[in-house]
Amino acid sequence: MRENLKQQLRSCGISTSDILLPKKNIDYYKWAVVACDQFTSQRDYWNDVEVITSDVPSTSKLIFPECYLEDDDKQQRIKNINAAMDDYIKIGVFDCYPDSFILVERTTISGTRYGLVASLDLEKYSYAEGSRSLIRATEGTILSRIPPRKEIRKHASLELPHIMVLINDARRLVIEPLVAKRAELECIYDTDLMKGGGHVKGYLVSSDEDIKTVADGISMLYKALDQTNPLLYAMGDGNHSLATAKSIYEDLKKEKGKEALDSPCRYALVEIENIFDPALQFEAIHRVFFNIKLPVFDSLLSRRGGSITKDRVSSLKEASDEIRNDSGCLKFAVICGNDYYVYRMKKAKQALSASLIQECIDNLPEGSSVDYIHGAAVTEEIAKKDGNIGIILPDISKETFFDAIIRDGAFPRKTFSIGHAEEKRYYMEARSIRKD
Repeated sequence: MRENLKQQLRSCGISTSDILLPKKNIDYYKWAVVACDQFTSQRDYWNDVEVITSDVPSTSKLIFPECYLEDDDKQQRIKNINAAMDDYIKIGVFDCYPDSFILVERTTISGTRYGLVASLDLEKYSYAEGSRSLIRATEGTILSRIPPRKEIRKHASLELPHIMVLINDARRLVIEPLVAKRAELECIYDTDLMKGGGHVKGYLVSSDEDIKTVADGISMLYKALDQTNPLLYAMGDGNHSLATAKSIYEDLKKEKGKEALDSPCRYALVEIENIFDPALQFEAIHRVFFNIKLPVFDSLLSRRGGSITKDRVSSLKEASDEIRNDSGCLKFAVICGNDYYVYRMKKAKQALSASLIQECIDNLPEGSSVDYIHGAAVTEEIAKKDGNIGIILPDISKETFFDAIIRDGAFPRKTFSIGHAEEKRYYMEARSIRKD
């Protein structure tokens, strides 16, 4: 039965794995640290992490926080990471949970959300523009960000995922049945997370019955897709990490040919989450244009097509409320000094306001620039300065998220964020990616 289940799963691009977790005598609070691409401008955060984990096994020694990427000791850090991975394997830090999934229960300020740790088949993933692959990027992939990550991964013996992947499961077929019976599953970790990360539990999913639940649920989602554009898995966080894994696998295929198809590098460990999980919070990332006048912006916008209207409003709150209301057109707010406007575009060719604004960004006049801002209040503060314009974008709709990717392709970079920095995935599980 298990072999049939594996085949069923793999036909949908997903697989169980031999998952590694630290032994029970390891301090899980100090083991798990937040994703390396968080707090990139706050070295104090990562310096604190190093102090907390200095004398114990920890994922802090197995990852490269991006705040250090420009430091002169980059190569030495990479060597230390690879050596620590090999050392942890040698001294027996890990227990192995073979041929399994793990159900993750994560409690943060946004509530309790659930995910499934599984491996995805990189043969069914592409980050190329216009991709129609089963596994797909949700934001534009910046190719220059891949080589530095490849340096870290190419000699690594382990992968530790901070990748979060979304499924469009309104009927709650895949993860939620496991959540309903989690009291019957073996809880294999249960710990607070350092520095405001909340709490996390992990439940072993290893029986044929429970794996069949996942396989049947994923198969139902897969069969319902338009097979000419079958988007089943959409990137939530960690797009460039998955792209790096794909790039290394493609290099291996060039070197090894068909032999690479059986390599552990063909798969990448991720956490899959249902986009309809109530505790999964989507937040828009706003824009600020620098050194540009409002008439110039309006002129850029007018070249994008569609029918545009512009109405003055009294405050950021009124503007935010207005763009949140669904009226069948693209909407966004503009702040210029002390003035607030709501823009509407009917008959737009784009599915998202962020895509419309990106076209303006791509055509900014020389001397103008853009920055991407978390939080409407911060955007407002910057936009009040002379020569600046703030763009307040509406939150992404969960109901239309997958349809928008199918229609427009990957969103512009920094379109959305899932939760606050402390709510991002913490490194916990590991998987061997070196074939012995």
